[in-house]
Amino acid sequence: MSDSTRVLVIDDDPKIRTVVRRGLAYEGYRVVEAATGEEGLEKAREHLPDLVVLDIMMPGIDGLEVTRRLRAAGDEVAILMLTARDEVKDRVEGLENGADDYLVKPFSFEELLARVHALLRRRAAPSGEVLRFADLELDIDAREARRAGRTIDLTTTEFSLLLLLLRHPRKVLTRDVIMEHVWSYDFEGESNVLEVYVRYLRNKLEANGEPRLIHTIRGAGYVLKE
Repeated sequence: MSDSTRVLVIDDDPKIRTVVRRGLAYEGYRVVEAATGEEGLEKAREHLPDLVVLDIMMPGIDGLEVTRRLRAAGDEVAILMLTARDEVKDRVEGLENGADDYLVKPFSFEELLARVHALLRRRAAPSGEVLRFADLELDIDAREARRAGRTIDLTTTEFSLLLLLLRHPRKVLTRDVIMEHVWSYDFEGESNVLEVYVRYLRNKLEANGEPRLIHTIRGAGYVLKE
């Protein structure tokens, strides 16, 4: 499993968080923890996880409400719900609110890992997927962009940056989030590598005088919008 795959674990039980974090980290996942629903929603915005392991029973904002809010915001992250309640109606409620799968406590880590693997396979980009925004298209298999009918060749880094923006249109992505997802680590000091690659992408996307799509939000980050 790629060490760039991010999992957010939201559970008010520190023992469960520790077991899941250690196990998933050993398997090569990058794991972020949250102890409450409120913190989990904040971490989801900050880290853009590929999968959320989410406890249903938490004080304050419970797992069902976290799921509802993620889906209402258009977030398609895979959600594996943990519940101590094993009645059918409780499992159905979780799935109807947008969860992708559930696991009843107590559970074995081996089963959790198998479900995580299955959900991520299901969420993997299907062959031939093309992302579209305004007059911009990104062919994932061909690693090629098109705008207003013209083909745009991209370097590996340009492709990764544009893919991230297209996966989260109209959402302001902070510099830290972009650095973490595209380069997978923080550059030391005041590196301007992100600004350089944003400029490269803009030059290619706007080569024929097309309107700007990648906008700078001063003091916040970048956003793909019309």
